[in-house]
Amino acid sequence: MNLSIIIPLLNEEESLKELHDWIVQVMQSNHFLYEILFIDDGSTDRSWEIIAALGKENPNVKGIRFLKNFGKSQALHAGFKAAQGEVVITMDADLQDNPEEIPELYQLIHKDGFDLISGWKKKRYDSVLSKNLPSKLFNWAARKTSGVQLHDFNCGLKAYKKEVVKTIEVSGEMHRYIPVLAKSAGFSKIDEKIVQHQARKYGNTKFGMERFINGFLDLITIWFVSKFGKRPMHLFGALGVVMFTIGFGFALYLGIDKLFINPYGRLLTERPQFFISLVSMIIGSQLFLAGFLGEIMVRSRKDETRYSISEDMNLNNN
Repeated sequence: MNLSIIIPLLNEEESLKELHDWIVQVMQSNHFLYEILFIDDGSTDRSWEIIAALGKENPNVKGIRFLKNFGKSQALHAGFKAAQGEVVITMDADLQDNPEEIPELYQLIHKDGFDLISGWKKKRYDSVLSKNLPSKLFNWAARKTSGVQLHDFNCGLKAYKKEVVKTIEVSGEMHRYIPVLAKSAGFSKIDEKIVQHQARKYGNTKFGMERFINGFLDLITIWFVSKFGKRPMHLFGALGVVMFTIGFGFALYLGIDKLFINPYGRLLTERPQFFISLVSMIIGSQLFLAGFLGEIMVRSRKDETRYSISEDMNLNNN
């Protein structure tokens, strides 16, 4: 199979038939072997009924239905798990992504050997205040933090090599950072393509301003995991040593002062330096232990991975 087209959706009954017909026209004109995976993320309108009808009409149409709204990341994760195509395309169901872009995206993965191509909606038809301005700020922060030089992280139209979607884990609201997750997993051939953005034809957007707040919080998580996920001791251990050293320094000062300089002065417990010393050493010890336990967990996972790989090699040899 050449292509798996994954379309997560929520209450998009007006656009589904038109989108399906448009995709089928593109697939047939390019002689692609394909599947269309509609992921219904808990729609409360007639979206699932329309998907079921399209499935009866076209055997290449498949659907996954969530009993409630879990979010776009979970929808994409389910689609990635079910995808069978050599190249996987993701796109939104609101007709703002143009299916005519699919053949060129496919060629960039299939012939040019890219791992991931992200769409770049250079000219947008969204509201300037509610989407364009926050989106530019968000993308700037994502580029600076992640090191992945894309102009539009949140574009729904993306193309992936099959190995990419089968390797990465998309959870929470991490769908915005799939290129960063792919880079962290070792897929370095990542680029972007300017794609056509169309004004929304039916209904209203399902995303509000809170998605940008959540996006920045997720960005911090991604930055932390990508930078220290494989070496937690470098962060927690360093902070622990610094805190413990500060606390020990105060304790040493108090001890010298009490024993040699002012033995008949105030009790140690009446001096604020005592509590600074105590709290600093406790926090420093806890941070160091957190880093140490993190290192043990990371190394345990590496050992399990090596064991799994060796088992697979033995099975292939047999």
